[in-house]
Amino acid sequence: MKKLLLPILFLVASFQSFASFDDWFVNKSLRVDYFHTGNSTSEIYSIDQVKSEPFWGGSQVTLIDTLNYGEYYFKAFDLQSNTLIYSHGFCALFDEWQFTEEAKHTSRTFTETAVMPFPKNDIRIEVYSRNFMGVYEKKFEYTIEVKNYFISTERQMAFPVYDALISGDPAKKVDIVILPEGYSAAEMNKFKADCDKFTAGLFTFEPYAKNRDKFNIRAVLAPSTESGTDVPGDKVWKNTIMNSSFYTFDSERYLMTYDNKSVRNLAANAPYDQIYILVNTTKYGGGAIYNFYNCSVNSNASSAKIFVHEFGHGFAALADEYDDGSTSFNDMYPLNLEPWEPNITTLVKFETKWKGMLPANTPVPTPIENGSDMKLGVYEGGGYVAKGVYRPTPDCLMRTFRGNEFCPVCTAAIQKMLDFYTK
Repeated sequence: MKKLLLPILFLVASFQSFASFDDWFVNKSLRVDYFHTGNSTSEIYSIDQVKSEPFWGGSQVTLIDTLNYGEYYFKAFDLQSNTLIYSHGFCALFDEWQFTEEAKHTSRTFTETAVMPFPKNDIRIEVYSRNFMGVYEKKFEYTIEVKNYFISTERQMAFPVYDALISGDPAKKVDIVILPEGYSAAEMNKFKADCDKFTAGLFTFEPYAKNRDKFNIRAVLAPSTESGTDVPGDKVWKNTIMNSSFYTFDSERYLMTYDNKSVRNLAANAPYDQIYILVNTTKYGGGAIYNFYNCSVNSNASSAKIFVHEFGHGFAALADEYDDGSTSFNDMYPLNLEPWEPNITTLVKFETKWKGMLPANTPVPTPIENGSDMKLGVYEGGGYVAKGVYRPTPDCLMRTFRGNEFCPVCTAAIQKMLDFYTK
């Protein structure tokens, strides 16, 4: 599940500075945890903690994010020269929660994390949030002195790591770390087998299959006290290591966790670009947020498709293309703005989407024809609503699990992201 807004070109003069990784960084991570508080109309940020962690899984070449995806944008500047040395776009649970009924009358605090390569010199970080017109506005800044003794090196959840697939140097690969949720100590072999199953499953779908050599997949062997996960609607509560739960935002199948710090503490056992939480349950569900984390179940009949669908959100910034009204969100996609996700449009700025891919004389909107699930067009219904939001094909893995393919637009978006991480 994800969110929208207008793709405004976000240019900064210091983007022109592309010094090498070794000029600015050492090969480990700086992790910044902060609090994100607010309601449907307001938000504030405050610092929690700063940590040094042993691995950097990201690129050492692509350090400035120019994709313009995400509700939020993180930037780090060298303090002395004011040079932008790192940036990335992302989403968070907070921006989805703002569109729930609860947010209209209640304030909440969420913990969030920004991770970057560890800088050699003092830096200033800035966090931006899109406003109601889709324009990034600076909401928070904080100065970090890299030799400050309050930067913690404590490893709070150190566990062994299982290598499910290793293709090469983390700096040149997409690094996925799989975290076990609701697997007991006696079920660690089951978890490893599930990681092997999901690794194999990922590469049965294109374009992942032809890009298998661009991935490293590692798993953290961290047991929970109890098996399973919380199901509040059934009054089921389990003591698990990351405190995951169905009924996130009171949506039964939305399976997520608010315990961001435990997620990050576990992920720190390996280099990672993407976090994938694998939950030990047969109940249908999952969720994912762009550059935040992915989550899905291990033992449902649709597990493999849930896995790649959610990874489409968390990794490739793809939107949900269904319109069945099954979410708890209200008006996430204002019809006067163009969503930033590559696979849906309100037609406000369709030229920035897949217009150039359409066959000649394609009607816009496009009527659905029987037996044409992958015929590229502009089909009404997507982003959780039936009217005003359009998707590229009648069906796709980002809409239903009837088929086994991503549509051409989603496939191109996934490939673009793979190239962004590895080239």
